Amino acid sequence: MKQKKPFEISTSIVSRRVQNYWYRQGFIKYFFVLFLIVFGYRIVTINQLHAGDISIQEKGNKQAVDKVRNKARRGDILDRNGNVLASNLILKKVNLDPTQVQPEFIPKLAEALEMPEKELRSAITKKLNGKMGRKYLIIRKNLELTSAVLKNLTNLTKIKLKICTTKQKKVKLSLFDRALVMINIKKNEPIYISSTDCKKRKINGVALEEDTRRYYPKFASLAPLLGRINHNKQGAEGIEREFEYILAGQDGILQLNFDQESQGSYFNPIMTSKVKHGENIELTIDSNIQYHAYAAIKKSVNYHDADSGSAIILAPNGEILAMVNYPADDPNDKSTYNAENYRNRVLSDKVEPGSTMKPFTMLLALDQGKIKATEDELIDVTKRIGHIKPDGKYKQMTIKKILQKSHNLGTVNVSERLNKEDMYNTWNKLGFGRSLGLIPSIENSGSLRHFDSWGVADKRTLSFGHGPMETNLAQLARAYLVFANQGAVPPLKLLKNAITPDEMTQVFSKEATYRIAELLDAVVTWKGSGYRARIKGYDVAGKTGTAEMVVNGSYNKKGAKRTFFTGFVPVKKPKYIMAVRLDYPKKCYNYYNPNNRGKCEGSNSAAITFRVAMENILSNDQSIKTNKKKIDHYLDLPF
Repeated sequence: MKQKKPFEISTSIVSRRVQNYWYRQGFIKYFFVLFLIVFGYRIVTINQLHAGDISIQEKGNKQAVDKVRNKARRGDILDRNGNVLASNLILKKVNLDPTQVQPEFIPKLAEALEMPEKELRSAITKKLNGKMGRKYLIIRKNLELTSAVLKNLTNLTKIKLKICTTKQKKVKLSLFDRALVMINIKKNEPIYISSTDCKKRKINGVALEEDTRRYYPKFASLAPLLGRINHNKQGAEGIEREFEYILAGQDGILQLNFDQESQGSYFNPIMTSKVKHGENIELTIDSNIQYHAYAAIKKSVNYHDADSGSAIILAPNGEILAMVNYPADDPNDKSTYNAENYRNRVLSDKVEPGSTMKPFTMLLALDQGKIKATEDELIDVTKRIGHIKPDGKYKQMTIKKILQKSHNLGTVNVSERLNKEDMYNTWNKLGFGRSLGLIPSIENSGSLRHFDSWGVADKRTLSFGHGPMETNLAQLARAYLVFANQGAVPPLKLLKNAITPDEMTQVFSKEATYRIAELLDAVVTWKGSGYRARIKGYDVAGKTGTAEMVVNGSYNKKGAKRTFFTGFVPVKKPKYIMAVRLDYPKKCYNYYNPNNRGKCEGSNSAAITFRVAMENILSNDQSIKTNKKKIDHYLDLPF
């Protein structure tokens, strides 16, 4: 047998030893990597097993709280017959998330929104460039439920278009590579590849949100009474403001506890406060009567070139059937807002009512036996009393004639027989100088100076509506309710279901009231100052009034006047009591030359307004019997 050389033997041994060394080294590395993997897995497992043992603070870090507001519905305002005067119009607005809307859908979206594609793309671009601060882009708003846009969007959501999306996808490392990274043998350099996905998809990023808008179906005719709401949807004026606590309601709050690790899912919702919707308010207003009164006032202000006009119509029990002011704005159109056109002059203005007060002077005198008010009783009007001079037309006048011609000297002559304390107490009982409590925040209660402060002339001027008193139009109309209630006045009522005192205040006797009512009927005849208030076929009674306007603390001597007419129909059992006021009418009716309008009095401006309004109201009321005798000398007036 051949023996190996020593050199050959040693070389072979060394080679095997080296090879075995590297095998051992590789095994150690693999074993170490395996150890790390097992160790990491164990750590994860332990964390999962003890997840329930995390602290309250750690739990709080994993949870988020959000609150959802359930908005309360604002109550409606209704008239006495249930007709809506103010309500919430349900609208929709379209919100876009420009980061989600697919470019392929933009042409069809623009078509659905009924807007130019260029305009839509521009709005989206501005939003994406950060030039708009809102979270979402409000692309359309104030859409009514019947809007074609909403139908278009519904149809759009059913359409699918081929949408291709390209994403950079990160290549996941193999288990072995991750192990090498962990022991720093290999660097963690991410590798990305492009991935394109083409599918038919529906549009994204378009959402409809419900909104409400306060809507006034009677437009400007009720604006100064109802008022409006502001941009915060809170009552800003009129009924809306006065009864905000009833109409507004209270929002509900739902607390949601979100788990941040569960992609927006929530648990344990808590209702922290329940939603309380606003309550409806029913007014005593009759919207049909309101419309006719408003139309008449608007026509009158324009025809007579007046600064403004106002009117109020009452039922015998004190319920307010209409409260009208003009000019007035349409509360649905916020672009035309003018604070002056929301001013409720019927309640907010205190003025001298002029000769409309003369019937009460006669009523008091008749009740106290100072006059008889018969056809054979004559009052001397030839002697000056204070600054009131004779007009030279008459020497002696009956009470009927004094009222019919609205004669100041004759009225003052009667007032000279009265005690100033009695006059003050009577005017006070009628409600002058005292709040009506209808809309306290805007109401001017007027004034009636105590008789202790009266001078010699005050009692005289008070007898024909000047001097120590000022009143709003509602107070004046209320005083005339004595003719519908046998000498008593009830409280006024604006809220249909409001609890008001049933007691009436007895001011005059039944007999005296009937007699003066008969004489006021004569005022609305061909010979009376109120003849232009006559209505064909109806018994009408009332009184005209004219007063110089007070400007900067003194009477305006350049012709600025207020004109009045306060009347009722029919005479015996009045159903409607109406007071009209025009501020500074400049062009008034001239019977002899209708084209040459000039001097304005209550007779040729306010009386006409009363007639125009009441004619239309009575034409729709079949409960009042007509009087065929009331047709003589009937005038066709200009409007």
